[in-house]
Amino acid sequence: MNYKIIDIPKITDPRGNLAVLEKDTIPYKIERVYYLYDVPSDSYRGGHAHKECLELLIAVSGSFTVELDNGDHRVKVTLNKPNKGLLIPTMIWRELSDFSSGAICLVLASHEFDEEDYIRDKEIYNLITSSEV
Repeated sequence: MNYKIIDIPKITDPRGNLAVLEKDTIPYKIERVYYLYDVPSDSYRGGHAHKECLELLIAVSGSFTVELDNGDHRVKVTLNKPNKGLLIPTMIWRELSDFSSGAICLVLASHEFDEEDYIRDKEIYNLITSSEV
């Protein structure tokens, strides 16, 4: 699977850490920023894939699990460090779960919102990915 964990540069100081996201940190121009918070621990988010949009997910507070599925393999990634980001390429199904109390998931997207870019039906996603193999 083609996902990648990105190390976010940080500046350590006795007053606290500063994480820096600049043009060389992520391989695309950020067109949309949003975040998930106050997600109940027994809920899940995601449940879709993107045709063109790339996303970098960061646990800026707390932790959560991201399950990735490319139609062939599944992997679970736990995000719990604000200086690590999960880069999700196109055509990867994602589901987010196991949100800790106070968890905040920051998402940096390569495209503005476009409903046409989403595949929200898992059966359709499975048909598309099985025909690409």
